[in-house]
Formats: sequence, C-alpha cells, structure tokens
Amino acid sequence: MSDIKIFTTGGTIDKVYYDAKSDFQIGDPQIEPILQEAGVTLSFEVQSLLRKDSLEMTDEDRARVREAVQQDSHQRILITHGTDTMIDTALALGDCADKTVVLTGAMQPARFRITDAVFNVGFALGVAMSHPAGVYVAMNGQVFDPRKSVKNRAEGRFEASQ
Repeated sequence: MSDIKIFTTGGTIDKVYYDAKSDFQIGDPQIEPILQEAGVTLSFEVQSLLRKDSLEMTDEDRARVREAVQQDSHQRILITHGTDTMIDTALALGDCADKTVVLTGAMQPARFRITDAVFNVGFALGVAMSHPAGVYVAMNGQVFDPRKSVKNRAEGRFEASQ
C-alpha cells in the first residue's frame, strides 16, 4: 500500500484558461506532475473524484468525498479542492477523524508560471504525513481547524475565525 492517498475534486488548482475572454474549464488533475517535479519520494495513489469548481459542489458531492475517505484503507489522505467551499467539505469530513485528512488548493492555477499550488501541495503533504488523526486545511504555510477558520476572499487567504 502507498504512503498516502490523494483525492482530487477540481478547483482552481486544476483550472485551464484558454484566453482572456474564455471561460475556464477544470482540466486534468495537476497533483501528480507537481509531486513528480518536486522529487517527492513518498509513494502515493491519486484518484479523481470530481472535476468541479468548488462553488458548484453540492451536498451530494461532499457525501461522495466523505464516503471515498471513509472507504479507503489509507490512514493519511490529501484532498485537492477549490478554496471557496473547502471549509464546507472539511466540515463534512468531521466524522473521519480516525484518519489524517488534509485539504489544500490554490488561489492561482497550477499551470500558471506564478502559482501558490506547488507550495500548498508540498506543505499539505508534510502536514498529512506529520499530524495526528483529524481533518485539517493546509493553505499558505498554515494549518487550520476547519471549525475555527474562514476564507478571507478580499485578502485571498485563510484565517482563524473569531
């Protein structure tokens, strides 16, 4: 069995923009190229669950993610996810606390020359491999408890909630 299971759900990290006037599309998951280019030596398995902008995710989609996490035999799981509703999905995973589950994403697509995707994925992988069982959001060098955090859309970052 691999060291970690990675589920992809879409979001900005996997977005493709064809030109300034076109709509985006969710492309192929970018997690494998990111990890390969980074020289990650852990063994991992990737499974694509969804290819959606997180604003389009439904309660049924979150249930599908929760079921995949619960049914998987891995104890360490990383989920790439759109940032707008990442907290919602993390909260839906609250009953998966017997595993270490980390959600991460990006504010800029992984395909862009300047992106936070590579850093966020590497950081989240480290969190998944080093933290005890629980559900976490790992973004921009910080680990958040989804029950006590929010996305600050104006600043483009996650923060602890008051």
